Amino acid sequence: MGGIVHDEAGRLLLIRRANDPGRGLWSVPGGRVEAGETDHAAVVRELAEETGLDVEPGALVGTVLRDPFVIHDYRCRVLGGRLQAGDDASDARWIDTDTFTLLDRTGGLVGGLADTLRAWSALPHDAD
Repeated sequence: MGGIVHDEAGRLLLIRRANDPGRGLWSVPGGRVEAGETDHAAVVRELAEETGLDVEPGALVGTVLRDPFVIHDYRCRVLGGRLQAGDDASDARWIDTDTFTLLDRTGGLVGGLADTLRAWSALPHDAD
């Protein structure tokens, strides 16, 4: 499962993966649901571990199938914390539209991320 988080400026929270698969590539933060854990509890734990942020998970944005995994991504709202990379992330940043486009063009994103977020209307965007 993963967390789709935008800040007030419309930037998207991404982490750079510290481990394989996808070491060095940017992705939404997330990870595995532990035994006895709900998706929402896992989102809260994983985002805290990878980004230092406390979040409140909301609605399911979409599901990705990456054999053998079924990944549910939830829209999240930041409640507090301080952005800093940790656990399985070598970096954590708020990414604006221009930076996201550059990462997509240069192969800096995990495979399929841009198309998936585009289909879900979850790309970085300018604040209203």
